[in-house]
Amino acid sequence: MQLLAVIVGALVGTALRLGIDRAIPHTDSTFPTSTLLINVVGSFALGLLVARAWPTATPTAKAFLGPGVLGSFTTFSAVAVALVSLVVAHELLLAAVYLAVTVIGGLLAAFAGLRLGRRS
Repeated sequence: MQLLAVIVGALVGTALRLGIDRAIPHTDSTFPTSTLLINVVGSFALGLLVARAWPTATPTAKAFLGPGVLGSFTTFSAVAVALVSLVVAHELLLAAVYLAVTVIGGLLAAFAGLRLGRRS
């Protein structure tokens, strides 16, 4: 049942990611705003879910939401491709800024989600 939950969740997460990528397109030499937004929002959402829902969630719900929806919504491979594309386009400063904002933004968003989820 958990494997099916991950598969269905992955379909949802992938569709959400594609929708945002299409709504906020970028080229190989421009700042990958959609990828950054997706990963920061996903980090926040997972932090919030871990703090708020994980203590009482069923293993199937955790599988659907964690590795399913959010695992397919946020991906390290998209970050890596965006970074390599910027480097190949000789946008080294933009690549460095993107990497720093992605890592720091993701960590801050996860922290904020955990903090918000633990309130009340």
